[in-house]
Amino acid sequence: MRKKKHKEVAREENRNEAGGNWMALTRNLRKYGMFYLMLLPGFLILLVNNYIPMLGVVIAFKNMTYPHANIFMNFIDSEWVGFENFKYLFKTSDAWIITRNTLLYNSLFIVLNLVIPVAFAIMLNELRSKFLARFHQSIIFLPYILSWVVVSYLVYGLLHDKNGFVNTTLLPFFGVDPVQWYFKIEAWPYILPIVNTIKNVGYYMVLYMAAIIGIDDEYYEAATIDGAGKWQQILKITLPLLMPVMIIMTLLQVGRIFYADFGLFYQVPKESGVLFPVTNVIDTYVYRTFLAMGDSGLSSAAGLYQSTVGFVLVFLANWFVRRIDKDSALF
Repeated sequence: MRKKKHKEVAREENRNEAGGNWMALTRNLRKYGMFYLMLLPGFLILLVNNYIPMLGVVIAFKNMTYPHANIFMNFIDSEWVGFENFKYLFKTSDAWIITRNTLLYNSLFIVLNLVIPVAFAIMLNELRSKFLARFHQSIIFLPYILSWVVVSYLVYGLLHDKNGFVNTTLLPFFGVDPVQWYFKIEAWPYILPIVNTIKNVGYYMVLYMAAIIGIDDEYYEAATIDGAGKWQQILKITLPLLMPVMIIMTLLQVGRIFYADFGLFYQVPKESGVLFPVTNVIDTYVYRTFLAMGDSGLSSAAGLYQSTVGFVLVFLANWFVRRIDKDSALF
């Protein structure tokens, strides 16, 4: 009898709890229903654009060399080969070259995109003339809004063998013979970081300038009263208060350390095969593999390898930051 009573009480409590939850859900929908409705288009775009295509990782484990007339049927009927695409990828020398290039270039880009924009942001913030500050800010930001196609032609205009500005004007001024830049492998590990920095410095500079503007003037006024000079104010106030933004921006870039800028490495070198040892990265390799061989399985394997390592690196970088300063971590 007691067991029966306990069961009935438990059922009654469950019914009451379910009824309470339903009422709470109804109130919630009445109160925030319009916001959920406004959120729906963005959610659907995210679902269709980002999450449904993730099913395509299956292609990395299939043989897609001989496509079916129907793409969907090819996806269904193609042979399951397990890790064969990954084995083929890592047996070639290309795997080492593209991984090395992607990691080294992006590591250098992270440093340059931190140091140079912060320096420019501090310098522009110290300009007394607001007109000059805005003028220089616009000039520095301009390359960022240009497409890589435009940038590649600007670089081509500088480095062209016969008509480029460098070969026709700059090198003769110093008494140096013209250089065939698109065949000179040793020059491109320097050219690519310079081009990337010029294009992206304006974007990061604006972010850091916004953070500097948000710093309370009372800190600087107190430092001035205490006799601190500009360098001391920058070192003791500006940089420490910029540190959270700098850490977040660095973490975001570390998360994409395995994602090279396709336009930079494909458009700017003008597809010069001689330069592949220093310009071929994971993104260009995936594109060329699919374009030349039509092997979407191998291309997907390289892309999945890229995504997985990038995902792990985000967590490792965030864990490292959390060990040093918990408040500066992303999650």
